Formats: sequence, C-alpha cells, structure tokens
Amino acid sequence: MPKGGPRVVSGPPPDPNALRRNRPADKAGWTTLPAEGRSGGPPVWPLAGMTDREFELWRDLWAKPQAVAWEALGQGYEVALFVRALGQAEQPDAKVELQRVVRQYLDSLGLSVQGMLRNRWKVAPAAEAEETAAPAAEAPGRPSARDRLRVVPRGEGA
Repeated sequence: MPKGGPRVVSGPPPDPNALRRNRPADKAGWTTLPAEGRSGGPPVWPLAGMTDREFELWRDLWAKPQAVAWEALGQGYEVALFVRALGQAEQPDAKVELQRVVRQYLDSLGLSVQGMLRNRWKVAPAAEAEETAAPAAEAPGRPSARDRLRVVPRGEGA
C-alpha cells in the first residue's frame, strides 16, 4: 500500500457554497442537474445480453438527474457495467470485493452524496416542491435569562 502523499479522494469534499475569492462564481466548476431527471427512454444496452433485473436498473438509472451528465460525458458503458455489477452484488452469496466495486461505481457515477460532491454536481431545486412546501413554523422559544429578570424598585429588596 502506498505511503504518504495526496490521494484522489483525500481531504474533505468540496463545498458548493464555498468559492475562492479570486474566482468568479460562474466559473466555480459546479454543474447543476435538472431535478426532473433525464427525459426520454434509456439508451440502447451496450453489453452482451441483459437480464430482467438489469433492464429495471438500467431504465431507473437513466431517468435520474445524473443521467444528464452521463449522457453528456458518454458514460453508457460505465453505467452498464455498474448495472451488471449491482445485479450480481444483490445476490445473497455476493463477494465483498464485488460490493466494494459497486460502492466505487456509486461514487464515480455521482449516485452517492460523496460522489455528487466529488463530481461537483448539484441537483436543481424542484419547482413544484418549492411551491407546495409550507413555510416552516417557528419553534416556540424558551424565555431567555433576560426575559426572566424583572426590575425591583428601590426599597423592596430583601
């Protein structure tokens, strides 16, 4: 195992709200994905053969917001290999190594929170969710120490 030095995933993930002072906000490198996901059907399956479970996963994944980025980057084979590995990893006798590979795919394809941050992707807020969201009710506050104090006129003391 290598010792010392920087790693690809070392350090904290990038913060979408933090910008360098010397870089304009429009060049911060973050990609906003549409909340409604990718429109249209999934692309043609690029690998040999397809199980029913792989078809379900393939169709589901290509409807996600990340699919817009995969399509732009031409990652059809990577997504197909992930689907095949995930289908095998779901089996009760799946090897731990295969489950690790699936986890790595989740991160590299932006399907985990960590992967979204590493890829510098964020999902746009859903328009209908903003309109229907009820305003948050303020939590009843406890009285502060200042509120509990009262002024005692001179002469009433102890």
